[in-house]
Amino acid sequence: MGGPQRRKRHHRGDTHLKKRWRTKRRTKDMDQIDDDLQDDNAAKLLHQEIDDDKPGSGQHYCLHCARYFVNSEALKGHFRTKVHKRRLKALEMEPYTIEESERAGGHGSYIPPKKRKMETQPLDDGTFDPSTEDVDMK
Repeated sequence: MGGPQRRKRHHRGDTHLKKRWRTKRRTKDMDQIDDDLQDDNAAKLLHQEIDDDKPGSGQHYCLHCARYFVNSEALKGHFRTKVHKRRLKALEMEPYTIEESERAGGHGSYIPPKKRKMETQPLDDGTFDPSTEDVDMK
């Protein structure tokens, strides 16, 4: 009489929403982050102009994870997390290039990617801190 009940499929029509959520929360790929690690791009990203739309006014940015943080304490705490350490380890290998794919496909001799030493970015203590800034509200 009473057997096991069939499960309810509450989210069966959410595929179009799932695609929207996935693209909204999309982060930078490894090769884009590798481009950001170049000296000229890194200097621009670490010393950005004040932008109130970004967390921490865009002043506390992790280059390796491509994330903004509210203040320097949150950024320092992020440097100690497993997420950041795993990202550093993933960035140790050089990014995959078209030349490497051609060599692997038989057009030339294959050269394996080199490992690099990746270190956490230095903290710049002269950044903007909105809690210490003297603001005159009129």
